[in-house]
Amino acid sequence: MTLQRRSRRVPSGLVPVRDVATKQIAQIRVSMPKIRVLLIEDNRILREGITAMINGQGDTTVAAVSDGRDDTLSKARAVKPHVVLMDLGLDSQNSLDVVQSVKKEFPGVKIIGMGLAPAQSDILEFVQAGAEGFILKNATVEDVIKTIRAVAGGETVLPPLMTGSLFFQVAEHALLKGKRNLRGAIRMTQREKEVIASIVDGMSNKQIADRLNIATFTVKSHVHNILGKLALQSRLQIATHARDDNTF
Repeated sequence: MTLQRRSRRVPSGLVPVRDVATKQIAQIRVSMPKIRVLLIEDNRILREGITAMINGQGDTTVAAVSDGRDDTLSKARAVKPHVVLMDLGLDSQNSLDVVQSVKKEFPGVKIIGMGLAPAQSDILEFVQAGAEGFILKNATVEDVIKTIRAVAGGETVLPPLMTGSLFFQVAEHALLKGKRNLRGAIRMTQREKEVIASIVDGMSNKQIADRLNIATFTVKSHVHNILGKLALQSRLQIATHARDDNTF
């Protein structure tokens, strides 16, 4: 015997409950004050596309756009944005300088950085400069809008590529506590500091092992841990960072 599934029919003149709820949520968003966004993007096509996407929502609007040149602060003064959505790799000027300038004059403004595939070390620098959120440029429209809403509401949003890493935990903790010196919050063991010093001296893993009287695979383990803690990707970056930072 074949069983037939009987579909529930909505009586004529009535609207399904799910549709009613969706419409009510949309109406609430339209009636609420809109989140004003200052968009900083030097690519005109992206600027126009992102603007259309944000303006297509009921509760968000692009109040002004900037290509990242000298007009950024003047436009921020004019529209008083809740959120600044900006490209991490502006060609016209240093994006970090823009973040710092905006935060200095408008400390209450939330900043979200955008990038194609930013390195964790780049994200670290933007956190230190004052940014509260990050979104990948290949993210869905839904994810971009969710990020804007979340950051405008006081949340911090870090990209999925960082989730689960030690650096994610440190960065998230620092963001919530308002602590900007993230690398200063990362503690190296005495042995890790010795390995860093040896890397600065240009030594190989075997040479470091001989110097410290430990096994080569132990050195490799220390190097791996150091890279993870500092969100770096190579020994050269470790050496460069160590030369620029008196912590080690």
